[in-house]
Amino acid sequence: MLAEAQRLRAQGLDILIGVAETHGRKETAAMLQGLSTLPPRRLAHRGRYVYEFDLDAALARRPALILVDELAHSNAPGSRHPKRWQDVDELLEAGIDVFTTVNVQHLESLNDVVSGSPACRCGRRFPIPSLTPRTTWWLVDLPP
Repeated sequence: MLAEAQRLRAQGLDILIGVAETHGRKETAAMLQGLSTLPPRRLAHRGRYVYEFDLDAALARRPALILVDELAHSNAPGSRHPKRWQDVDELLEAGIDVFTTVNVQHLESLNDVVSGSPACRCGRRFPIPSLTPRTTWWLVDLPP
């Protein structure tokens, strides 16, 4: 996702990082170099601050392409939508292209196949039909 974003930026496309989780990986952080990053929105939650994707700022900025990591993420209370996939859906409705990531076990219709048993269901899931009409899926990291 980041390599493709860098390639498109080099071609002059307006790219914005909405959310990018590096998980402490230096290689991932290095791939963010040169890409504009949207500051997160700070929300008070249970006596502390949490940082979430700023959907309003992304819509106001209107990049050609925004990168939003971890599609199945549950947003903190106070966010416009309970789930990040709903934020992405709103971006798509606004005509903004989105690159995102999701673990296959978080896809509601594939959860049983991936986990091997209904007893091993993943708690964070989202319905594929919500994004399917406007979505191209690429399987990466594992052979199909």
